[in-house]
Amino acid sequence: MSPALVVSRREIRTYFNSPVAYIVVSVFTAITGYLFFTQLFMEKQAELRSMFGFMPFLFMFVIPAITMRLLADEKSSGTLELLSTMPVRDWEVVVGKFLAALALLATALGLTMVFAITVRTLGPMDRGPAIGGYLGLLLMGGAYIAIGVMCSAFTRNSIVAFIAAFGISFALYLFGKLTQFVPESLQPLVNFLAIDGHFENISRGVIDSRDLIYYLSVIGTCLLVATTALESRRWR
Repeated sequence: MSPALVVSRREIRTYFNSPVAYIVVSVFTAITGYLFFTQLFMEKQAELRSMFGFMPFLFMFVIPAITMRLLADEKSSGTLELLSTMPVRDWEVVVGKFLAALALLATALGLTMVFAITVRTLGPMDRGPAIGGYLGLLLMGGAYIAIGVMCSAFTRNSIVAFIAAFGISFALYLFGKLTQFVPESLQPLVNFLAIDGHFENISRGVIDSRDLIYYLSVIGTCLLVATTALESRRWR
């Protein structure tokens, strides 16, 4: 088995052997359910668009809570140095941590499928936007997770990692709200950097290569920076 998958399995066991996974998943599902049913009864439309609409904002709080301790706790407890004595490379540690957090997020999103089932029982549901929406959530969630892993790689304090991940995520979220306030020549760049704008395209059932490239680029860049941050300890 790949060392990255071994690290991932170890991290997943750590999640579910502690209250962290259960608390995060339960709180996430409860908040999502409350907001979803509130919008459903107000709009009286059997669709998932309202749920997808508030997910980019909700992710900014939930995902940093999942990722804040991934590497920060390893560094503060000294177990990261122990990992370096094993036949596992730094990039495999980073990828393993990323996959574990992504698996936890996928579990939380899987529980929200009950809301899709509810919509399906109330009326006809357009499968294209529904499938696209969940695919977009995984891609956007992966980008948020990669940002969190990167921030966790730079500090020994998990609270600092949470604040840094939230700050970067909020900045990317804010880009989409500030387009009209920037010079016209910069608007295309600002629109491209907005993390929720790409999700909105996918959640409509439109799979555009530019949206896929954006999320994969954010994930790849952040994981590369996190790996470099871990490798830097060998140069000291």
